Formats: sequence, structure tokens, C-alpha cells
Amino acid sequence: MLSAHTVGDIRAAEEALAATLPDGELMRRAARGLADSLGLIPAGEVVVCLIGPGNNGGDALYAATHLLDRGVRVDLCLLDESTVHAEGLAAAQAAGAQLVKAPGGQHWCLDAIFGIGARPGLTGKAAEWESWLDHERPYTFVVDVPSGVDVDGATLPGVHIGAEATVTFGTYKNALLADPAAGAAGTVSLVDIGLAPHLPSPSIEAIDAFDGHLLDRALPDERSHKYSRGVLGIAAGSEQYAGAAHLCVAGAQAGLAGMIRFVGSAALSQRVVDRAPEVVAGRGRVQAWVVGPGSGDDAESQLAMALEDGVPVVVDASALQHVPDRFEVPALLTPHAGELAAMLDTTREQVEGDPLGHATAAAQRWNATVLLKGRRTLVAQTGAPTRVNLSGSAWLGTAGAGDVLAGFAGSLLAAGLDPRDAGSVAAYLHGVASVQANPDGPIVATDVAYALPSAVAAFVRGDLA
Repeated sequence: MLSAHTVGDIRAAEEALAATLPDGELMRRAARGLADSLGLIPAGEVVVCLIGPGNNGGDALYAATHLLDRGVRVDLCLLDESTVHAEGLAAAQAAGAQLVKAPGGQHWCLDAIFGIGARPGLTGKAAEWESWLDHERPYTFVVDVPSGVDVDGATLPGVHIGAEATVTFGTYKNALLADPAAGAAGTVSLVDIGLAPHLPSPSIEAIDAFDGHLLDRALPDERSHKYSRGVLGIAAGSEQYAGAAHLCVAGAQAGLAGMIRFVGSAALSQRVVDRAPEVVAGRGRVQAWVVGPGSGDDAESQLAMALEDGVPVVVDASALQHVPDRFEVPALLTPHAGELAAMLDTTREQVEGDPLGHATAAAQRWNATVLLKGRRTLVAQTGAPTRVNLSGSAWLGTAGAGDVLAGFAGSLLAAGLDPRDAGSVAAYLHGVASVQANPDGPIVATDVAYALPSAVAAFVRGDLA
């Protein structure tokens, strides 16, 4: 699992690590790792390094000495000569780096203007450099985080650098995993500088292919039967959106629950059972509910019915309009930005500008786990690291995909996972399945549902491609 930490925790860990090392060793490690990560720049090319104050600029200056050793030419633009890392500047110039007044003509750039401790937003000369980058479009690498982003909040409140690649040190930062800031970072590579033993619990996590153990407690064994594996109740679909019922059921059948009960009108129930004969129509004892995908005017009564059972519940789509003041059962809410905006009485633009802040606030407000769907879906729960999903393809933005996700997450919930694991594993494998269904697209939601069982199996085996 990938982990990101707050600026305060990273600073404390760096201090603790530095106390165990010879003077300057931490910067030498960072500079060497940075230079090694810049192997894409061929010998003979010119890279312009935009150098700000302190250690972030120092990392780039020492990295420049390694670039020069392998034949890359280096131009240095200094934000403020009085605040530059003096020893690093001397080393870079001694190795052959040239000072230039402004960037111009270079096809490669290294952003080392500001590190993790700076205020978000660029002004003055730094903003002028960003304007040059935006106009000339050199291939841009970033040192640690793109200058100008909100590192902890992962927002973009002002002018900031956008890059093709970021080289970060010790641990990921919130702004490198969560949107919208992550969109400015490009491809992120992590340089190990020995920080891990000194870091506390992360602020953000991201499931990867080696986290199949998260499903261990919900997997069946030779003693399992359909009831012990968990029964999922689904109240979804309507005459207008009958397909949502089918897709939610298809997602649930791709999960770990042993049985699915469907509650709806007689006509819709018959259609669901005709298409999925394993489903039982009618209410009965369940271990979890999914309510809302494609529901009509009965969404409020369906949610009230599910909450009466006192079991975990996935609340999606129209049912999100009827949530109680506080949930007394384990709940997974699955809004997109527009739905969460309506719940929080704000705008879609505000939510999309700060998804981490709004998902966190909603989780606390409703005493629930909030799965905020988006390019990088978030799963927020009070008192635990927020999880961000890094899987999936652009083709996953297709009608019905959310219905499949809700059913799949509900199946994991019924099988015994808690809402945070159910939501984050469901989002991860839902994304994986979208790629496996057709890596180059296009896909429809049914394709994702059909690809989910093989994705689950590979995840459990630990050989997910």
C-alpha cells in the first residue's frame, strides 16, 4: 500500500533521520536519487533548473553535478541569490553549471522553486517562470512537489507548476496522490532516503496490487455456505431506470457475498430474477444493504427499510437525498461531486476544487464512510487515513459504472469487510476491471461487471498484472 504523510510529520521524520546521519548525508541521498531519476535527459541536452531557497533548491543543485558528470548541460535560474543554498550553488558551478537570468530555449526543465514548506500559489518571478513553462512546454521534472500546490490539502489555490514527472523523497505527499493537485504532478517516482522508520501513520493511503490480504477475512473456506458468506439486500432500480437494478446486481454477483436478495416492484423483481436466476426476490434476513442506484420516488422508504435492519448499508444515488442526521449503523456513502455538493449545500466546483476536504467533512458530518467518486476516488472515514484510488481508465466514466461499483462494494460489506475496506477495495478492483475489460476502450458498465471476478481472483492470488 502506498502511503502519504503531512508536511509536519515529514519534517519531524527528516529531523529524526538526519540526527542519525553525518552532516549533509540526507541531501546527498536525495540529490543522488534525483539525478538517477532524470535519466530520460540525454547527454548533450540542456536542462534549466529553476532554483528556489533552501534545501529543495539544494537538492537540485547537487543533482546538477551528477547530470553534468554524464554530459548533460545545466543552466541555473535563481529565484533569489541571497536565499539560495550556497554550498550547492558553489558545487554546481564548479562542476560546470551556468547561471542564466531567465529560462529560454531549453527543452528540459527542473522545478526546484519551492518544497513542501512553502505557501501555495506562485507570485513574482516564480509566476513569470510558470508562464514561460506554460507557453514553451519543455519537458518538466519536479523536485519533491510541484511548486505552488497546497501540499497537505491537495488543492490548487493559485498559480502552480504543472509537470510531466515528479521525483519525491522518503514518502508520498497528499498533493501527489489526491486530486486536483495530483494532476499537476505527472508520473510520480519515490526515492528511498531511509525515512520510513521515522514516519508515523500516514494521512493518505492507496491500495496496490499486493494488498489482496485485505480480502482474507471475507474469503470462503471448505466450511462456508451461502448464508455464512453473507447475504446482501439490494433495493435499486425503478421503471425508469430498470438497468440500474441489473447492473447493481451484476456488480454484487462479482463480489464475495453468498446470496443476493432483491427488493423492488413485482415487475422489476421478475425482470431481475429472469436475468440473474441466482437472485432471490423479496425481503429477508441480510448482512448488508445497497440502496439507491436508479431508485425512484421510493428511495426514502427503501433507505428507512434498510436502516431498520440495523446492518451495514451502502447508500448511493437518489438515496443520498434522504440520509439521516447521523448514521447509527456502519454506512458507506457513494456520491459523485454533484451529489456531495447537494448534501453539503455547496457547489460541484467547490467539491471538485477540494475533494479531500469535502469528503473528510462529510464523513464526520454523517458518522459514515464517504466514497467520493472521481478521477481519483477518495474513501474517507473519521479517525483513519483517507484512501485514494489510483486504478482505472478514462473509459470508466460510462453510464452504469457507479451502479456496478455500489453492488460490488455491498457484496464485500455483506461478506464481512468494514465500510472503509469494502469501499476502497471495491474502487480499486472496479478500476482494475475496467482496464482488463478492454485496455484501449471503449467499455460499458456490463464489461466491468464481467471482468470483476477475474480481477478479484488475481488480487487474492497476488499476481494482479
